Amino acid sequence: MCSARSICCGVAPFHLSARTVNVDHEVAPERSLPGTRRPDLVVMAASAGGLAALSAVLGALPADFPAAVLVVQHLDPHYKSLMGDILGRRTALKVAMATEGAAVAPGEVMVATPDRHLLVQANGRVSLSAADQVHFVRPAADMLFSSAAASFGDRVIAVVLTGTGSDGDMGVQAVKKAGGTVIAQDRATSQFFGMPGRAIETGAVDLILPLDGIAPVLETLVRGERL
Repeated sequence: MCSARSICCGVAPFHLSARTVNVDHEVAPERSLPGTRRPDLVVMAASAGGLAALSAVLGALPADFPAAVLVVQHLDPHYKSLMGDILGRRTALKVAMATEGAAVAPGEVMVATPDRHLLVQANGRVSLSAADQVHFVRPAADMLFSSAAASFGDRVIAVVLTGTGSDGDMGVQAVKKAGGTVIAQDRATSQFFGMPGRAIETGAVDLILPLDGIAPVLETLVRGERL
């Protein structure tokens, strides 16, 4: 049986260094999450199966969600993305495709454009980069997460959703090192467990949650409340 400090995923349990939530939403109460200030930036990444997962999480957040959200979804670089339009119809938050120099704002979601890395600066503005692919993808979660960690420190929450490959595994370590909080979708609700699984293996993940548990935890954390 899994203890409150571990998640069973069909293999040996992953033992985490911080508070862990298992599939029945139990929380180990004896440890607090990292970060000394209220988070005001959420960075999310997904690949295969990501549209449904992102729709579920963003769709469950209220219009007055008091943090900005930046999203990387692996996209075909040869086609115009409709992600902004689709997600905008599924959430109360304002959603737009990222543009060079745009400012992040509470209650607003920016989605990475195809074939450009999405980065966030310390002044709260984003930039789009044509730098080399990371883990064979552009945009890459690693680039977004690392820039968020460098710019926002312990005010960042990183979320790794369903997807194949290992994108995000370096970025979550940067967020953890900067004092931020890292969430990964659990195996049971992930259409593809590659990205969340690799993130968990780094030891940098604080919370492993079922898909429908992510939005409530995000809202709790950004409002400065206890889990």
